[in-house]
Amino acid sequence: MYRISQIKIPINAPGSALSIRVGELLGIRTEDIERLIIIRRSVDARKKPDIYYVYTVDIEISRNIRLSKKALSRKDISKVTPKAYHFPQSGNDVIKDPPVIVGTGPAGLFCGLFLARAGYRPILIERGKPAADRLRDVEEFWKCGVLDPESNVQFGEGGAGTFSDGKLNTMVKDSFGRNGAVLSEFVRHGAPDEIRYINKPHLGTDRLIDIVRSIREEIISLGGQVRFNTLMKEPVISNGSVEAIILKTLSGEERLDCKVLVLACGHSARDTFYSLNEKKVPMEVKSFAVGLRVIHPRDMINEARYGIEHKDDLPAADYKLTAKLPDGRGVYSFCMCPGGFVVNASSEPGMTAVNGMSYSGRDSSSSNSAIIVTVDKNDFPGDDVLSGVRFQRELEMKAYELCKGRIPLQLFKDYKENRESDEFGEFKPDLKGQYSFGNLRSVLPENINTSIIMGMEQFGKEIRGFDRDDSVFAGVESRTSSPVRIIRDENCQSEIGGLYPCGEGAGYAGGITSAAMDGIRVAEEIAKRFKPF
Repeated sequence: MYRISQIKIPINAPGSALSIRVGELLGIRTEDIERLIIIRRSVDARKKPDIYYVYTVDIEISRNIRLSKKALSRKDISKVTPKAYHFPQSGNDVIKDPPVIVGTGPAGLFCGLFLARAGYRPILIERGKPAADRLRDVEEFWKCGVLDPESNVQFGEGGAGTFSDGKLNTMVKDSFGRNGAVLSEFVRHGAPDEIRYINKPHLGTDRLIDIVRSIREEIISLGGQVRFNTLMKEPVISNGSVEAIILKTLSGEERLDCKVLVLACGHSARDTFYSLNEKKVPMEVKSFAVGLRVIHPRDMINEARYGIEHKDDLPAADYKLTAKLPDGRGVYSFCMCPGGFVVNASSEPGMTAVNGMSYSGRDSSSSNSAIIVTVDKNDFPGDDVLSGVRFQRELEMKAYELCKGRIPLQLFKDYKENRESDEFGEFKPDLKGQYSFGNLRSVLPENINTSIIMGMEQFGKEIRGFDRDDSVFAGVESRTSSPVRIIRDENCQSEIGGLYPCGEGAGYAGGITSAAMDGIRVAEEIAKRFKPF
């Protein structure tokens, strides 16, 4: 099999253009190409109005065809042997009880799926509801403002990523094939095949609802269990190892014996972090980032990225922006949602947090992203392991008080001038949840405010109009990643025997794909040690 990279095709070229160009590069007829697999496709818009799709492809050619020396000497053509993902063979230790996985976000679901396929009959514990029921609760919250602390944007089947853009790109280096395995599983459970190859693939909330349900159904069909409305109150630890967990259900408390416990609880499970700290589970403070969501017209971002000639010819445009400030702090865009919504993502009473969300079509009139600044233990109150949690809560309480639980909004011009806005400018942002105007300068520490202003002004030099006066800020963006890391060794196990911290909440991932990959990795480590049932 041969891999060809950097194949440029005009965005409006016919569908046959790619195979024709591949034949030209190899010096063969298109009918001699037996198989063409798109490995990657991105957009090159650097020389507007000439915009191209840039492909990397793998091809198989007829056996009787030999490539010329000229073709083989090209730097963009190489011979490859695709590496398939393989789950490891099982170990020899025996466990009496099935593994228990806390959380049904991508880490928990993928850990459960791969263990179920290997015969371990895992039990998945989820404090929230199934995805469809959760969707109804979230939409009711956005409409009426009445929060269910156990069924919201953060908690429930699919995890926080279900109510996001559904981005599947990751910066994690992967030599084991787990990334490809994750994308293949999403396709197997209902995602479009293009997520395997497009640059920065995404699913959208509307697709994720059905996909996570399909994964759950396969786990159950293989002998696993998924228990909703079930909170892990605390682990039971004896002689330095996990012995059981105490569950809080709708009918009361119960004990569930387990010797293998996977903690895939998500970055917003603050009560779980407190419980683990009381049990002296080793954890450490982790830096994260905070800031605000900025909203612009989608057409403005499209035109800046594609040019006026092609602003409607391609999917909603994204961006990734970074700025280094004189004081050494970094400001950057995060979780960009083209053609998306800013949503009320709160999960605790008396606190307000926001996030970005897109549907699969990415066709709302707005585009948004978080503009955030890194914070660490030097910014947090106190010096204990939960100081970052308290810092997040303080910001969210201020945001809640500012607009009494509604999403606080402010125009960029008014934010700079430290005054409350009273009306929108030339566009109205797309939001999910009730909102009010407020002065967001009062929510964040002033050094963060100053950093955001300076970052916005720098970003305006990269994207025309980014720092326009009527850009809309929404706050507060406080849950970019977990504020703690649950310490584990090279085998993914805590100092507490049988305890496997996993995914974004444990501090080992940052997004849907990396969390799912970490879930697979933890499943591998369990399988290497124990026999299946």
